[in-house]
Amino acid sequence: MQNKITQLFNINYPIIQGGMVWVSGWKLASAVSNAGGLGLIGAGSMYPEVLREHIQKCKNATNKPFGVNVPMLYPDIEKIMDIIVEEGVKIVFTSAGNPKTWTSFLKGRGITVAHVVSSVKFALKAETAGVDAIVCEGFEAGGHNGREETTTFTLIPMVKEKVKIPVIAAGGIATGRGMLAAMVLGADGVQIGSRFAATEESSAHQNFKEAISNVKDGDTQLTLKELAPVRLIKNKFYLQLQELYKHNPTVEELKELLGRARAKKGMFEGDLENGELEIGQIAGLIDSIKPAKEVLDEIIKEFETLKSLDF
Repeated sequence: MQNKITQLFNINYPIIQGGMVWVSGWKLASAVSNAGGLGLIGAGSMYPEVLREHIQKCKNATNKPFGVNVPMLYPDIEKIMDIIVEEGVKIVFTSAGNPKTWTSFLKGRGITVAHVVSSVKFALKAETAGVDAIVCEGFEAGGHNGREETTTFTLIPMVKEKVKIPVIAAGGIATGRGMLAAMVLGADGVQIGSRFAATEESSAHQNFKEAISNVKDGDTQLTLKELAPVRLIKNKFYLQLQELYKHNPTVEELKELLGRARAKKGMFEGDLENGELEIGQIAGLIDSIKPAKEVLDEIIKEFETLKSLDF
């Protein structure tokens, strides 16, 4: 199955695993890459030397391409970028910042760069900055989203009309049906997060994986827009937020309630009541925890079956 994305990243299938904080360690990234997709290590929750360890373990676990996702708001980003170069990583996905800042640095060292955007405006900026591909992430996605609240299936065709570089759809995709729909609308590939979060190789806590598999429609909500919009499973912490919102809180009051390390508490340590449980709306379709290869194989099988039908 060859197209612009498989050729760009030298992979078998145009499926990229989202580089999610506290979820996307070397085990998940290498499993997805070994299965023919592109695995990403999520650097956003790793100290620099922890990232180095994950990169080295990933290199030992796969001889296929893999990459690192780097949120550019990371405080030690210079160290992160240096480690990526020192360890010979060839693919980097950047997010949460201006792509101009690091794209030329990375490309000057032979690294392929993709950047995550949530609007046509930012897609054009990323293309101008010289990235090799754009990830268009819709409002349905888990974790931190753009403020525009544009859905994936409206964003993809609008961006596709304006840019010339490959477009990867993200947000609300977990099946072969979703992949086919995104590509019909113009996407060259898909990035899938939530479905891979609920896999055996995911570094998420088992409690969080089981919580994902129990999510129904309406169980997630985008909140904390005053800080950084994030989609969460509704739990005790979420309800505390809603109670605070009744009193028109200041940014400082929201920060005080949020505190530190809530995502780690929920997703990595398994505190389903007090933790921040970041997941996408598509979790309502996820009802089991499987090996990453099985997930990817099912997606491709369904995609190929539906693609061959004469509608």
